[in-house]
Amino acid sequence: MASYDQVIIGGGLSGLAAGIRLARFGYKVLILEKHAIAGGLNSYYYRQGRLLETGLHAMTNYAPPVSKSAPLNRLFRQLKLSRKKFLTHQQLRSTIYFPDGHALSFSNDLELLRGEVARLFPGSINRFNSLVELIDRYDPFVNRPWRSAKDRLHELLDNERLLNMLLWPLMMYGNCNEHDMDFDQFVIMFQAVFLEGFFRPAGNIKDFLDLLLGHYRALGGEIRFRAPVKHFAIVDKQVNTVVLESGEEIAAGQVISTVGYPATLQFMASESGPAETAGYRGRMSFIEIINILPSEYRKKIRSDETIIFYNLDEPFDYCCPDEAVNVNCGVICFPDNFHDLAPGAEFQLRVTHPANYQVWKSYAPEEYATMKKLWADRSAGKVGEIIGNYREKVLYQDVFTPTTIEKFTGKANGAIYGSPIKLKEGTTPLANLFVAGTDQGYLGIVGAMLSGVTMVNKHIFKEN
Repeated sequence: MASYDQVIIGGGLSGLAAGIRLARFGYKVLILEKHAIAGGLNSYYYRQGRLLETGLHAMTNYAPPVSKSAPLNRLFRQLKLSRKKFLTHQQLRSTIYFPDGHALSFSNDLELLRGEVARLFPGSINRFNSLVELIDRYDPFVNRPWRSAKDRLHELLDNERLLNMLLWPLMMYGNCNEHDMDFDQFVIMFQAVFLEGFFRPAGNIKDFLDLLLGHYRALGGEIRFRAPVKHFAIVDKQVNTVVLESGEEIAAGQVISTVGYPATLQFMASESGPAETAGYRGRMSFIEIINILPSEYRKKIRSDETIIFYNLDEPFDYCCPDEAVNVNCGVICFPDNFHDLAPGAEFQLRVTHPANYQVWKSYAPEEYATMKKLWADRSAGKVGEIIGNYREKVLYQDVFTPTTIEKFTGKANGAIYGSPIKLKEGTTPLANLFVAGTDQGYLGIVGAMLSGVTMVNKHIFKEN
């Protein structure tokens, strides 16, 4: 039987970061990934000779190399990667678009958003500035009870439209709860999106994953693909061995699971029956439509922003729709619209909408394919009202749904932001089993990686 000091379940970004951190200090580490490539929610695939990215609209938490205390740079130090050699491209400008022409633009310079708030909500600018000051000194990682962000923002801003416009991109980029979000999570996302901002690495997500995998292997770490976990063999309330679906057993000193708490509970269950996971299953999932268009068509549509977060529903509500998709709200992203990116012969338009996992799960295979086409067309009609008609110029289109997300990431219900119950400490009922990633509470690419590093530091290295 193979034996390892540390076994990590899931080869996504939190798992890779945890593995690198452990391998740096001489631990014998094995990452188990059920798919053929790494990345989890942030991976890639090929269609018609094109590399298409999953998950990566933009990375949050931008910081220049000189900002030593910034999360991105702390992460690179922990992983012993060169931040100076990690080339990045900052966003051009993004917009929050609401009914009646209300629109707030923002960039990686907070002064743009500050000026926009003063322009659109002049009576609220002082309160907005006070909110920024509060967030600057607030520690969101203290283990507090859940607190309504909406209620707190009503107290701080006293402006319904402004607070909803600020909430919308933060919810779409990292909120597992319907209707509201935890105030601590709001602070994390506000810092990531508005105070630090969007960027993307030079190259593509495959290049980034290759960098991490190469570094991990160079440090002596091992990774096995197509190695799905079946369950844990538990002795004295500890994981003794990790049992694969193939029947192979792997002895583990400690285990870090990055595949979500519902899946982790299933691994912990006895053979007598499945674990009770209903309370840990999120409902917020999404459909994403990737459109490839000819480069010359850029001038025919509104395409000079990086991301447009649009909501046309009144009243505003972030929730799982009753039908398959809600096209009245979503994210319109141009992944090529970052500073110093050279235009190519084609460009991408990615559109994301809230979607209902249960509806998509109910479709028979032939109906599923039909409904993907139907909703992609409805999406194009609604998005076209904002940026201009583009559907006749699409060279290639691909669609993934909540069931796609569940199949390729293991996230229950296709809930990419995981469980509504976060395990901030990362502990479980088993003494040597820890949780990292979305269900631990960190979100986004940088957040996911920091989660892996933080759980290693806290529970393996016993650092405070």
